Amino acid sequence: MILFSGKRDTLLRPLQAVSGIVERRHTLPILSNVLLQRKENVVALTATDIEIQVDTSFACDSPGDDGAVTVSARKLQDILRALPDDAELTLEVKDRRIQVRSGRSRFFLQSLAAEDFPRVNRSGAITAKFKLTQARLKRLFALVQYAMAVQDIRYYLNGLLLVAENESLSAVATDGHRLAVAVSSQTLSVREKVEVILPRKAVTEVFRLLGEVEEEVDVELDVGQARISFDKIELCSKLIDGRFPEYERVIPSGALRTVRVGRLQLLQTLQRAAILTSEKFKGVRCVLSDGVLRIVSSNTEQEEAQEELPVAFTGEALDIGFNVTYLLDVLDNLDTEEVEWNFGAANSSSLITIPGRTDFKYVVMPMRI
Repeated sequence: MILFSGKRDTLLRPLQAVSGIVERRHTLPILSNVLLQRKENVVALTATDIEIQVDTSFACDSPGDDGAVTVSARKLQDILRALPDDAELTLEVKDRRIQVRSGRSRFFLQSLAAEDFPRVNRSGAITAKFKLTQARLKRLFALVQYAMAVQDIRYYLNGLLLVAENESLSAVATDGHRLAVAVSSQTLSVREKVEVILPRKAVTEVFRLLGEVEEEVDVELDVGQARISFDKIELCSKLIDGRFPEYERVIPSGALRTVRVGRLQLLQTLQRAAILTSEKFKGVRCVLSDGVLRIVSSNTEQEEAQEELPVAFTGEALDIGFNVTYLLDVLDNLDTEEVEWNFGAANSSSLITIPGRTDFKYVVMPMRI
């Protein structure tokens, strides 16, 4: 049974699109595989980890047979990558094995029954459905995704809160030490406000697949599930069932001290200071006084770095510590020339925003140094 015959990239591109969620080591061996199905002149690929499923398909005009098979996603992808860019290849199923032929090369891969491949079942009625461009959704995720928690016992933090309203789409992420909020203003035609928590893995995978293009993305949200479709790719993910913290309450208001500084200048200054921070705590001191912001770092080996940035500030001095990684993350993911840094007391959170805009807020808690 011949499933595919044609150019290497015709198969490699859709395989790369679905294989990002495949776990290399899994208690169920079949979850390391990708499902390949051919029906007439269409080849469909599916990968899943039980919680998330990614589907895509492409047209194949070369002669072939209808059928389905599963094969190791990693091994097949590695084989295709190792072939020349312009290679012609054939995928054929023989005696429960898949044979990959290209020129004088032959590869024989083990297969598992397609009937045993698990699928994510579609849930019921759609509670919200809307469209936006790939570029806009990718930018929204870029502004907040780095603040998601990683394997936190508070499972609802291991994801991104998506809030859909009639006039805006908001994305919120926090790990308990910092909080990022981004808002995209647009008409979504959503009947009532909908809030869902997308798992971390689904967010990072969608972000990887999205392009900086104006083509549309279809988003469907329903009870316990989200479906995001674009470029012949559909990602279907279970949602995190939990109550996201009331994030608006932790956003500081009425800052005592505000400075405006060049984003790139501050980023490079912090990158240099981070070299001599403690490996464990990654702390830097930010000392604000008339006309200058000093960044100071040190480590257990008695080494120290000092950097100074000129700022338009007069007022009561402040000495406050932060995890430098939290500051680098936000500066790395913004694309503005300047940022506004708002400070309260030495033991209270600070707020980073974009001058003249209200669509992005980043709250970071201080640390003792």
